Amino acid sequence: MGLLLLFTSTLLSSYFHPWIVVNAEPYFVLRAITLTIEPGANVTRDTSVTLRCHASISSSGQEPLSREYTLYKGSERIYNKVMSTSEDFLHQLPNARLSDTGKYKCEIRIKDKSKTSENVELTVTGLSKPVLHVNNSMVSEGEEVIATCMAPGERGSFYFYFYEDSKEIHNMQASSNQAEARLSINSVGSHIIHCEYAVLVIPFVFKSEQSDTLKVSVTELSIAVSLDISPQHNIYEGDQIDITCSVINFPQRSYKSNLYLSQGDKILKVEEKTTFTHSMIIKAKDSVLFECGLEMGNVKKVTTKKVSVTELFSVPTLTMSPAEVFQRDAITLTCRSENYAPQRLKDEELTYSLEPTLNLQEHGKGVYSVKATFRDINITCIAKARDLMKQSEILAVRPKVRASRPRISVIGRAIIQQPITILCQSDSGSLPINYTLFKGYDALNTISVKDSFQQALFTVTINRADEIKQYTCEADNTKGRMQSESSDRLRAFVTEPLKNPALIVIPEVEQIFEGGHLSLICTVTGTPPVTFKFYQQGNKDPLHTTTSNENHTSYEVPRLSKAHSGKYFCEADNHAHQVVSTELVNIEVRMAIWKKALIGGSCLLALSVLVVVCVLCFKSKRVKVDKATVSVWSKRPPEDDVVDDEESSVVNSEPDVEYTEVVHPQPVDPNRVPVRKGTDTVYSELQNSPHGAADHHDYQGSVEYAELNGEHPEINHYRPEVNSFHDLPEPVD
Repeated sequence: MGLLLLFTSTLLSSYFHPWIVVNAEPYFVLRAITLTIEPGANVTRDTSVTLRCHASISSSGQEPLSREYTLYKGSERIYNKVMSTSEDFLHQLPNARLSDTGKYKCEIRIKDKSKTSENVELTVTGLSKPVLHVNNSMVSEGEEVIATCMAPGERGSFYFYFYEDSKEIHNMQASSNQAEARLSINSVGSHIIHCEYAVLVIPFVFKSEQSDTLKVSVTELSIAVSLDISPQHNIYEGDQIDITCSVINFPQRSYKSNLYLSQGDKILKVEEKTTFTHSMIIKAKDSVLFECGLEMGNVKKVTTKKVSVTELFSVPTLTMSPAEVFQRDAITLTCRSENYAPQRLKDEELTYSLEPTLNLQEHGKGVYSVKATFRDINITCIAKARDLMKQSEILAVRPKVRASRPRISVIGRAIIQQPITILCQSDSGSLPINYTLFKGYDALNTISVKDSFQQALFTVTINRADEIKQYTCEADNTKGRMQSESSDRLRAFVTEPLKNPALIVIPEVEQIFEGGHLSLICTVTGTPPVTFKFYQQGNKDPLHTTTSNENHTSYEVPRLSKAHSGKYFCEADNHAHQVVSTELVNIEVRMAIWKKALIGGSCLLALSVLVVVCVLCFKSKRVKVDKATVSVWSKRPPEDDVVDDEESSVVNSEPDVEYTEVVHPQPVDPNRVPVRKGTDTVYSELQNSPHGAADHHDYQGSVEYAELNGEHPEINHYRPEVNSFHDLPEPVD
């Protein structure tokens, strides 16, 4: 009934107070988390260590939030706990051990949020002393000892080490703090053993001190082996010997054992018995040291014996004469055993043979002759006597190939007065080959070619092209036993350096005019092809470059101008790479003739105009004509003037001709003869006055040429009948 009332009250409250809402989940913030080590980060063994993880959290709720703590050592999770309180998370490490050393961190997780502290390192020092136990301190030879080594109170990953007389004899890894090992102590007598352990704290290994030592005594078993060989003396190759191997004082109780017989590295016989006998034909080349041994568990008993064997005949040797041969040469092969036992072996019992047989011709016991083949061959000599056969070492016959006739040639170019490299080479021949260079009959130098990559290269210098034919070479690899092969005479194209450069100008320098044609011809002496370059001084780039198979070439300038004036030169080069240059040639482009004529004509024309103008100006000052009409003879000159004129004519007998133009107006006097209209030309001579100035009279009407001459007195006197107008000459048009 009470529960019903409570439920009803809750519903009514919700109905009448709708603004009241059930509380939502609180909001929180993980601010920080720290991990500390108590009592400190460096502690000794057996110290109780506490790892404290403290989280700083801000929350909107009143109740503490549920949180999950995780503790890590390195990357390994070592502890996990969920808490619903705000208290610090604590993890205890009671009795800390060295294995607890490492870096720790703490992580907190609340719902979907987490935070991790920084790493904190804990260092624990100190290890306990190991303890060693053995199951038996006195054992027989070959019996094993069971030893146990413990690390009291330690935990972690361990390595255990066992020592016999301070020498490590066994080691093992264990996850617990103790290890058991089965130790085999083979030598008889007292032995001191101890153990040690190491704790692995990645990446370091910490080793403990050594345990107390224990003494273990090993007693010898009374077992022995014996070895008997018959016969023991005067043993020769091919003799049979009998060898007996046996065990003495074999124990009564059953042990698994093996008895063996060996000769050097070879096991002759093995038996699971206490005795056996082995027979064999002895050979001198075999080892004469025999061993009889017993293996029983960890027990091993051994005895050895050496026998002396006399050689019946020695290993044969094979020789060749001559030591160096060429293909198809005759060679002699000799097979011999230097020593043999005459008391046991007759001479005729020892025979020789060669392998392979070839086409041999025998010339006595073990002596053979044959011609060297064209290929290499390995030959072996075999000596036989009774049931023994001995083989010599292999003789490698390598017939040499005679050097073929050499070829002589020039490497690169042959240039006069420059080093020339000459190659002498045979296409075939066994090395080493000696090459000798000759000039005519004189040997200049010898080169020995010992490797396939080596060449016989000679350096010479010539002064004329025909010298090249004087060189030959010889090839020899027989060391003078045979005639050397000689090459043909050297034939090669010889390049002569350029010289005597000259630059020819066509036409001649004095005949070079504007608008004309210019040819520059560059010539040299030397071996073509020649590369010519034409330059004008002041320009680093050539005007023209060409390569010619002739010793000359030309450069054409089709239409000259003043810009082509200057100094020119030519450079030439061929395969000798010695550039030669001509001297500078000065070229001056002169003015064209038609320009000179035009300028001269213009000057003459201007001068003529100037002269005419000057004359006109001068005459206009001497003759002044008024506009009135007068007769030419209208006034007689005074007598005195005539006399003066005569005197003047005596002084200057040369007449001056003056041209005066007078305009004729209409006549004023009607009694006079009418004058022609227009302009009349009258030729007269006027005598200069004694004072050097002509008399000036006023004339009107016609142009009059008056001549005053002392040789015609009639002109100097007034005579009307003579000087009438109709007697005047008609003007000439």
